[in-house]
Amino acid sequence: MTVTALARLSGFSSDAVRYYERVGLLPPPPRTSAGYRHYGADALDRLLFIQGAQRLGLRLREIRELLGVRDSGACPCGDAAVLLRQRKAEVDTEIERLSQLQATLQQMVSQLPSPNCPDPVPGVWKPPAYADA
Repeated sequence: MTVTALARLSGFSSDAVRYYERVGLLPPPPRTSAGYRHYGADALDRLLFIQGAQRLGLRLREIRELLGVRDSGACPCGDAAVLLRQRKAEVDTEIERLSQLQATLQQMVSQLPSPNCPDPVPGVWKPPAYADA
């Protein structure tokens, strides 16, 4: 199949398919006599794997590692478990950060509108905990 057909089936753009080939996530396909790339079903499978890994928030470096294990014929489950545990810890940390941000925003919103609204001068709007600092 052509780059366009592969892109359509995978949900990636043609540019993304070419990029993944350029960075080594997708092996270079054979070319037709006219020089067009000719991908097989294995390329679609690989792109769907990449897409699934990206949905989990894995970085291209990590995806490359998993693809390397997968290409060796070994089961990537152990390697995937390590990466997914690390990713889960990152997500947990980000959720905690966002929860704190949400609490700060809620506290600020609950004080609005205020009869003592400060002038919009840089540095005036601070979370209540830092307002006296």
